[in-house]
Amino acid sequence: MTVVGLISPGQMGASIGAAASRSGSKVIWAGDGRSEASHARASEAGLENCGTIETLVNESDIVLSVCPPADAEDIARKVKQRAFSGLFVDCNAIAPHKSRHIAEQFGYRGFVDGGIVGGPAWKRESGTRLYLAGDRSTEIAALFDNSPLHTTIISGEIGAASAMKMVFAAYTKGTTALLAAILGVAEKEGVRHVLESQWGQVFTEQTHQRVLANSAKAWRFEGEMLEIADTFDNAGLSGGFHTAAAEVFEQLAQFKDKPAADIAQLLKALNRSHD
Repeated sequence: MTVVGLISPGQMGASIGAAASRSGSKVIWAGDGRSEASHARASEAGLENCGTIETLVNESDIVLSVCPPADAEDIARKVKQRAFSGLFVDCNAIAPHKSRHIAEQFGYRGFVDGGIVGGPAWKRESGTRLYLAGDRSTEIAALFDNSPLHTTIISGEIGAASAMKMVFAAYTKGTTALLAAILGVAEKEGVRHVLESQWGQVFTEQTHQRVLANSAKAWRFEGEMLEIADTFDNAGLSGGFHTAAAEVFEQLAQFKDKPAADIAQLLKALNRSHD
C-alpha cells in the first residue's frame, strides 16, 4: 500500500488528502501542535494522524505539500532535511522558478510540480483540477483515479504546472481584486450608484456576489498575488498590478473564513485603511 503524507489539511488540503485515499492509499498527516480546526478537518477527510513531521517523512512514499504559498519553500526544506527519499509533490500556488528551485533540492526524479485550479475537491462536479509536470507525474495522477479531483499532465519542464496556476489565477483572482478596488474608489467619490447604473443590474449583482464570496478567502489570496507578481517580474513583465491586488486582499483579510455581510461592510473595511 502506498503511504501518502499530507502537509497540511487546510480547507483545500483536506479535500486533496481525501481524494488520494480513494485509490486505496493510506493518507497520513502530522497533527502534533496543530489547531482543533485542523484536527476536525483531517478527521472528516479520513486522514490518519501520525503525530510528528519526522514520522510523516519516515513513513511516506509520497509527500503532498498543500499549504499557503509563503510556507512552500520552508516545508520543502524541512522535508528534505529529514532525508526524505520518496516523491515530493509541491501543489502550492508558487512562482514557477520557485518550483524549479525546490526540484533541485529533491532531484528532478524525486519531484513533481503541481498547481490546483478550483475550490476544495469534495465533489467531482466542482471541476477542481490538479495540473502536474515532471517525469513522474503519471504516478501522482494515478493517486486520484476515481476521485473527485481531476488531473491534467502538462508536458514540458518542471514549473509548467505552477505557471498554469499563476496565469489562471492572475485573471480570476486578480480581476476580483480590481473590481473590489473600483467599487471602493466609486464609493469614496460618491458615484457608486452611478457606476452600478452604468454597469446594469446583472453585472452589478454578479460583481457584488463575486467580491463578497472571495472576501472570506482574501487572507490566502494576498500571498498568491505576490507569487503572481514575482512570476510576471521573472518573465520580464511588470508585476505591479498583482502587487496592488495583494494590497487589496490584505485590506479584506479581516473577513477570514466569514465573508463580509454585504457590500457596504466590505467597502467600509476597504476604505477605512486609507482614512
